[in-house]
Amino acid sequence: MPDWIINLFGMSYREIWTFTNIFAHLRTAFTGFSFKGFISSIVAVCDLLTMLLFSAPVPPRGQELNLDDYQLVFVDEFNQDELDTENWYVRNPGPVRCGYHSGSQVEVKDGNLIITGEYLEDGEFGSGWYTSAVSLKERYKNGYFEIRCKVNTSKEFWSAFWLQSSYPYKPEISQGGVGGAEIDIFESAHYNEPFGHCVFHAIHCSGVDGKQEGIDSLILGFYKDGNVAEYNTYGLEWTEDEYIFYINGVETVRSTFGNGVSQVEQDVIISLEIPVDEIKGLDKDTFETNYVVDYVKIYQK
Repeated sequence: MPDWIINLFGMSYREIWTFTNIFAHLRTAFTGFSFKGFISSIVAVCDLLTMLLFSAPVPPRGQELNLDDYQLVFVDEFNQDELDTENWYVRNPGPVRCGYHSGSQVEVKDGNLIITGEYLEDGEFGSGWYTSAVSLKERYKNGYFEIRCKVNTSKEFWSAFWLQSSYPYKPEISQGGVGGAEIDIFESAHYNEPFGHCVFHAIHCSGVDGKQEGIDSLILGFYKDGNVAEYNTYGLEWTEDEYIFYINGVETVRSTFGNGVSQVEQDVIISLEIPVDEIKGLDKDTFETNYVVDYVKIYQK
């Protein structure tokens, strides 16, 4: 899309990406005509317009995942009786936002890793809302990262699978993402909100184009492919040149946001996130929400 159009309307990345794909589908609809291709292209344009106007989720429509050049270097299918602490650790136990992280909220059962969000009167750090996060002890650089999971179904907590280099994001370290970034392979989008039955991808870093203050963030759009409360796979192909995101083996979006992709090893994290502000309106005695993970796999060339 011409830069003058982007500058004239002050378009965000998501808007640029959406308009670019709308024109691409329209071009496909009216060239090399076939009835099936025409209909699928028009449906795609309608989906993209609802995303642009209402932030509605769209299905993945890109390339299919191809792992021919990759080898499996890590897998955990959670078939043991407890968390494999040779590979995983509980991340940042203690106060987190409006509650706490604790190993008590992590369970391995029936071939799944389960992270639970709930209120505990006698929790490890006192009474309050509890959840948890686990991270691999080994850090990785480049490859394909995939999780198969069911996201939790409450808007107060949200499920996530992500990579992180360091925190806080300092411009002199992050260097616009080249020296490290947070790459949200997926986060669930507040399940009970309007258009909430979906996930989104995002990238966070600092120091983009030499900027020395604040965090540079980019939400890459909202996506769906079936019921997010059932098992789906969410993946990231991190190459030397770009990030490519997938749902159920089909590309959703790709990006080189910032000054380029990360060139450093990063943590691999599974987390059930908790809000910043006090949680209101939930029954502390009965509320419980669960993030259920079937497996995590990592491939590298």
